[in-house]
Amino acid sequence: MSSGIQIKPKTAVQKSKTSPLPCSPKPAIKPQPKPSDKLNPKTINPFGAHSRPPSAFAAIYAKGGIPCRLVHGSVKHRLQWECLPETVPFDPLLITLAEGLKETKHPYTFVSKEGFKELLMVEGATEKAIPLLPRLVPALKAALAHSDDEVFGRGLDALVQLSAVVGPPLNDHLKHLLTNLSRRLMDKKFREKTTVALQKLEQYGGKAAVAIIKSKIPTYCPISS
Repeated sequence: MSSGIQIKPKTAVQKSKTSPLPCSPKPAIKPQPKPSDKLNPKTINPFGAHSRPPSAFAAIYAKGGIPCRLVHGSVKHRLQWECLPETVPFDPLLITLAEGLKETKHPYTFVSKEGFKELLMVEGATEKAIPLLPRLVPALKAALAHSDDEVFGRGLDALVQLSAVVGPPLNDHLKHLLTNLSRRLMDKKFREKTTVALQKLEQYGGKAAVAIIKSKIPTYCPISS
C-alpha cells in the first residue's frame, strides 16, 4: 500500500553545500608594475618572492649602502651623490663597486661602473686606492673572467682606469689578471680593445709591466720597443 510519499533525488541546492559559494572572495590580484617602475631604482625589489636571492652588491644597494643614486636624463644617465665623493671612504666602497662590475641587471650595471670611475677621479685617489689593490684585483678578475661580454668590457675599462690612477704598484698584481686578457685576445670582438688595454697597462706600469705581460702573453708587442 503506497503512502503517497515519494523520495526525491538530491537537488542541485543540496549538492551545492559542498560547492564554493558564488560570493566567496576572489584571490587578491597583484597590481601590475608600471613601465616607469623599471627605470626607477627605488621601485626595484631584489627580495621579491619570485626573484633569485640578491647578490651582495644588490643587497647593499637596496639597503642604501651605496651613497649615490641613478638619475635618468633625456640623453644619458648620471649619478647623483648623497655627499661629495671626496668625503666617501674608499674602504669599503671602492671594493664594493668593483665587485658590482659583474652585475648584469639595471641599475646595478650603471651604478657600479660609473661609481667606480667617479670615485677614482677624486683628489687623492692614488693614495687611497693603492692599499686596496690586494682586495680590488680579485673583484676585477671576476669581472674579466665573466662569460657576459658586457661584464668583461666593464671590467676591462675599470682595470685601465685603476692602472692610470695607481701606476706601477699594480704590477705586483698584474699576473693574476693577464690569463683572462689572453683568452679574449683570441676573440675577434675584443682583440683590438684588449690590445689597447694591454698597451695602457704598459704605459702606466712602465718597463716592469712589459716583462710581466710578455711572461703571460708572449705574442704581445710592446709599444716602447
